[in-house]
Amino acid sequence: MITGQDWASYQPSSPSTKGIDFAIIKATEGTSYTNPRMTSQAATARGAGLVVGFYHFLLPGNVQAQAEYFARQAASQEYDMLVCDWESSAHGSPTCAEKDQFLKAVQKLRGSNHRVLLYCNRDFWVNRDTTSFAADGLWIAEYNGRPGKPSIKAPWLIHQYTDSPVDTNVANFGSRAELRAWARKGAGDGGQEHEAAKPPAKPKPAPAAKPSTYRVRAGDTLSGIASKHGTTVSKLAALNGIANPNVIRVGQVLKLTGSPAAKSTTYRVRAGDTLSGIAAAHGTTVAKLAKANGIKNPDVIRVGQTLKIVK
Repeated sequence: MITGQDWASYQPSSPSTKGIDFAIIKATEGTSYTNPRMTSQAATARGAGLVVGFYHFLLPGNVQAQAEYFARQAASQEYDMLVCDWESSAHGSPTCAEKDQFLKAVQKLRGSNHRVLLYCNRDFWVNRDTTSFAADGLWIAEYNGRPGKPSIKAPWLIHQYTDSPVDTNVANFGSRAELRAWARKGAGDGGQEHEAAKPPAKPKPAPAAKPSTYRVRAGDTLSGIASKHGTTVSKLAALNGIANPNVIRVGQVLKLTGSPAAKSTTYRVRAGDTLSGIAAAHGTTVAKLAKANGIKNPDVIRVGQTLKIVK
């Protein structure tokens, strides 16, 4: 868990940030009050690299106007947390319905790139709440001397466990970076997560189909063709029954994929062929070819000579 504080005008304009990872600052109350130290306090928190949030003290009545006032006056930047402070005051206590209305109004106004949370004490949550709606997360206040262990069954994000010497909280995250990443998710109406201001991903173009054949051009070599098409000379030679990899003809159509060429029973010798190359191309040996074709000198074969292929 990580530690944070919430600040109001009772705190100095530049509170200490030592040992904390987040600060949630009072912004507004009702439709006329703005914390005079809010801007300076926010700058202090940002300067220390803290995760920042702002809260509005909700009063009974004029809920939509209060939400709009909060949205205008809060010194928030994109992805800062926005909070409804639901509790009693000299003006009375907002109802659960007013709490829900305010949260949903703020989500509609700012929810595309801000998390919206509910702050209340345990009594309000257990005895006055009837909907369990806390927008994107619940910030619960209970001074029970057990940081991170509020006595409620509902999931919670932040626990305010003391107000001495300043309101202090723990957040249910492993690090400041985790809280910041969560805050950057944004939220839509009803607290449903979505990426804020993120354009729909463009579909990736389908990869171009690889050619299955290649027609030999002037200047081509088998090694060059193999390199260009991601294969090897030996594979091309086997696929196309090429006895001499150094000899290919302009206009010849070579297979690039598929099964090796069917082994023929005869082969007509071409210029540049060698008996060893013919044997390799047909999966046999020089000795077998020489014996089958009455060749006394394996180094001497004639262009146009038809050889029997034996295994």
